[in-house]
Amino acid sequence: MELFGKLEQKQLEKAILVHVDFYHEADREVLEEFYELVDSAGAEVAELITTKRQSPDPKFFIGKGKAEEIKEAVETHQADVVIVNHALSPAQERNLSQFLDCQVLDRVGLILDIFAQRARSHEGKLQVELAQLKRMSTRLVKGWSHLDRQGGIGARGPGETQLETDRRLVQGKIKQLEARIEKVRQQRSLGRRSRKKSDLPTITIIGYTNAGKSTLFNQMTRASVYAEDRLFATLDSTLRKVHLPGAGPVIFADTVGFIRHIPHDLVAAFRSTLEETSEADLLIHLVDAADPHRTEKMADVEEVIKEVGAEEVPQLTVFNKIDRLKDPEIQPHVDLNDEGLPDRVWISAKESEGIELMLDAVAAHFRGKFKTVELVLDVKAGKKRAELYTLGTILDEGFDEEGNSVFKMSLTENEWEQVKQWKEVLSFKELSEENV
Repeated sequence: MELFGKLEQKQLEKAILVHVDFYHEADREVLEEFYELVDSAGAEVAELITTKRQSPDPKFFIGKGKAEEIKEAVETHQADVVIVNHALSPAQERNLSQFLDCQVLDRVGLILDIFAQRARSHEGKLQVELAQLKRMSTRLVKGWSHLDRQGGIGARGPGETQLETDRRLVQGKIKQLEARIEKVRQQRSLGRRSRKKSDLPTITIIGYTNAGKSTLFNQMTRASVYAEDRLFATLDSTLRKVHLPGAGPVIFADTVGFIRHIPHDLVAAFRSTLEETSEADLLIHLVDAADPHRTEKMADVEEVIKEVGAEEVPQLTVFNKIDRLKDPEIQPHVDLNDEGLPDRVWISAKESEGIELMLDAVAAHFRGKFKTVELVLDVKAGKKRAELYTLGTILDEGFDEEGNSVFKMSLTENEWEQVKQWKEVLSFKELSEENV
């Protein structure tokens, strides 16, 4: 019997949405994003109920009067679930559910439900299940008091209640999942170490959910990662090796999207995935240029970057979806910082506009870590010639008077030391910037 596949086994159908406009900006949530989350979860919106408050009501979060209004809406629409666009305490969620006689889901539960639907990899499913169980452990209530083993003659004391049994089972399951995830994390760590040994730089694409990360990843790597105009369309990180002109081979990593007020259990559960961020050599911070809340969302992403310990990693900000901007004068271009390095790039991943500019901007961050060299390869060394094409980035190829191949190429220091040892290499030299 599958107990923890999703928060609820029944499919979410008609939903009453509840949104509170708090006076303090830090407590507010974006209503448009709420609609997108509900759509991503697959619910049908029956009615939206809004209210304004100075602070949450301790018992019902939204107050007794508004709770009665929601109860009427549930009965009128025969709704299956009430979804609140804020985080509820276990007591508030329980009180509302009992008062409304209906399932109640808060913002955290809604995000977890979406994650449960979208996780595809073994690791992703384990992480979602762990986050769900940790949340469930704080929401267990006394359900079957008639099953409590009360003490009698020779067995004084209350014994173990059903609630205690449930908590013990959940805690045991949590420990099992944490051990399995730790094993997966160690495997990922080995993979990262092997990439470090090969001197391959890692570029991780980060950004607010639905900024277009998977679409950009597909454009840059010619991969076929699932991409959809929905929040959290993809959860599992994907890695691809790409040759950048003038820089050499690098690894691109696509990660799960971030979101405002992301649940701490989710950050903790996806820490092994997000370690791709903290271990990266460069972060591509992808931003939806047409989003009216882009400044706030950029700040939210920066907050998560700090949480995973990646604030010191260099960043390249890429503004995506410029095709949706009202200003037609904004075309694909690159802005430089004071050091002359690319700082911001403006593109449209969906329309394939500015992709080459962005790849050049990424390469500019790594050119100093590569050697530009010239070497002469024996005319008979066909296999070594093919290996050079897979090893580094060929900038130019010609022939000398004897018909030997003359390559000008970009290699890492390790690759350069390796190639110099080939007996098929007749001569070699490192080129200065003036000779490139």
